[in-house]
Amino acid sequence: MELQIKDSSGIFSNQITLPNITFTRPFNEGLVHQVVVAYLSRARSGTRAQKSRSEVRGGGAKPFRQKGTGRARAGTIRSPLWRGGGVTFAARPQDHSQKVNRKMYRAAMRSIFSELLRQDRMLVVESLELAEPKTRCMVAYLSSLGLLMGQGMVLLVSEELDTNLHLSARNLRDVEITDIIGLDPVSLLGSYKVIVTVDAIQRIGEWLA
Repeated sequence: MELQIKDSSGIFSNQITLPNITFTRPFNEGLVHQVVVAYLSRARSGTRAQKSRSEVRGGGAKPFRQKGTGRARAGTIRSPLWRGGGVTFAARPQDHSQKVNRKMYRAAMRSIFSELLRQDRMLVVESLELAEPKTRCMVAYLSSLGLLMGQGMVLLVSEELDTNLHLSARNLRDVEITDIIGLDPVSLLGSYKVIVTVDAIQRIGEWLA
């Protein structure tokens, strides 16, 4: 498939040929949902922990005799019924990660990129180089591409992270910078516009082929 490329002034200057097997796939909602859930599950710490009655300190002696007090019998002050006692069903550390095969992950990414192109949410540019690390330079560059702040998240994807690019975008709430290694399905799906350099889109095509 042919895709037009914009230069730094926002004008379509050239075309690039992308492999159809990667960027013209149907949107597999079930597979994409599974991959997104697996990705988000890895962000869960799962470190919650509580003490059961056997782990709470103290309570070795019987608090009072079995009969004759008029109270319910008790064998320890660390019972879950007592204040300061253990928890009945104590929480334990859990691993929430889910396994996703490499073929499934790549198929989901192909599906996502294809859907971004169909919805006209992905734009290929020649480069993402800025003259100086200034926020106004980034705002001016996005304006030249027809993007205005406040419309939604803009994801900039380059082959390698650039210092000027990072410093220019770190004060913008709706702009996110990443390289090919840092690409993830959640950021792609949640972005209003994805801007990719020519070198990056070619590397992505080779990676997902």
